Amino acid sequence: MGSEMEPLLLAWSYFRRRKFQLCADLCTQMLEKSPYDQEPDPELPVTQAAWILKARALTEMVYVDEIDVDQEGIAEMMLDENAIAQVPRPGTSLKLPGTNQTGGPSPAIRPITQAGRPITGFLRPSTQSGRPGTMEQAIRTPRTAYTARPVTSTTGRFVRLGTASMLTSPDGPFINLSRLNLTKYAQKPKLAKALFEYIFHHENDVKTEMNNISSAAEYYKEVLKQDNTHVEAIACIGSNHFYSDQPEIALRFYRRLLQMGVYNCQLFNNLGLCCFYAQQYDMTLTSFERALALAENEEEAADVWYNLGHVAVGIGDTNLAHQCFRLALVNNNNHAEAYNNLAVLEMRKGHVEQARALLQTASSLAPHMYEPHFNFATVSDKIGDLQRSYVAAQKSEAAFPDHVDTQHLIKQLKQHFAML
Repeated sequence: MGSEMEPLLLAWSYFRRRKFQLCADLCTQMLEKSPYDQEPDPELPVTQAAWILKARALTEMVYVDEIDVDQEGIAEMMLDENAIAQVPRPGTSLKLPGTNQTGGPSPAIRPITQAGRPITGFLRPSTQSGRPGTMEQAIRTPRTAYTARPVTSTTGRFVRLGTASMLTSPDGPFINLSRLNLTKYAQKPKLAKALFEYIFHHENDVKTEMNNISSAAEYYKEVLKQDNTHVEAIACIGSNHFYSDQPEIALRFYRRLLQMGVYNCQLFNNLGLCCFYAQQYDMTLTSFERALALAENEEEAADVWYNLGHVAVGIGDTNLAHQCFRLALVNNNNHAEAYNNLAVLEMRKGHVEQARALLQTASSLAPHMYEPHFNFATVSDKIGDLQRSYVAAQKSEAAFPDHVDTQHLIKQLKQHFAML
């Protein structure tokens, strides 16, 4: 009759052989024998070791080598034009990006990406998700990702990627982060490393810490103190000033980039917008002309035409705006913002059905935007389709809970339903 192996040693053996699930289960059994299930007990080294080992095992299940993520695979270079089904299969649709956190800019002031990330002033290579409905988008988007950073095809060998939501304990999470004294564990290097890797890779809740624009701007200014030619820091500070209703200050930063030798479509597009909102109209159209000439693909050209449409709306030329939005859709037929604005112009002309069709297209392409849902609810309310108006208003409220007009519309519709 052979003697059984020590449980902690057996768990460590499972960890070394990369049998992480067995390791985590065995550590859970050891921790259940101790009342300190949420925190390691410094008085009991075995409990502390089991706690660290379980945290490391759960981390390894979802760990992704960040160096590999930066490398472009064949999928990013070759498979970006194959269309996939527009309607997701039941149970496989992605979660909608969350709303802004406290202290962050609202979607009415600063637009967000499809992943819920505020639009920054700099686009890094290989960090922007592809157009919706393409093979590249399907490959780049993890099932339970909360960040805007893509997971490329190079990480396909990590079979447990994106399954952190299924790795929690049956009676709740392994670590209750809201009650954790981070200052206490930061003083213990061995615990701190395991705890950080668990929070960063397993919890993967980076999005709750986003939208702290003021803090980000301060860090970018610190970067410029170290390197005053850092392109990304200059661009992001300029973007922050633009969305803070300071286009004149943003214009100085973008002109600085121009003096440094940056010469591309995005820079001239931003210069054109800053000149327009700073009332320097003599340089607005010239900047947009250069942006169109420097556009490297259809998506960039579509964005420039879309911004030109905004300029046309600002000067009151609705015919020019209509043509610009049409040209934006010619270059990129998945441009949800152009569909939305074109629908508003069609509604002003009295073309109700065409406006509703455009708004439905915009809302299906960008469910994270509240404008198409709210506009569709308003149009449906005017023509008497109260049921569809209420459904669209609910979607608008889910995308932007603090939108006052949506709240008023829902309240008005509830009063109508109560009278029936």
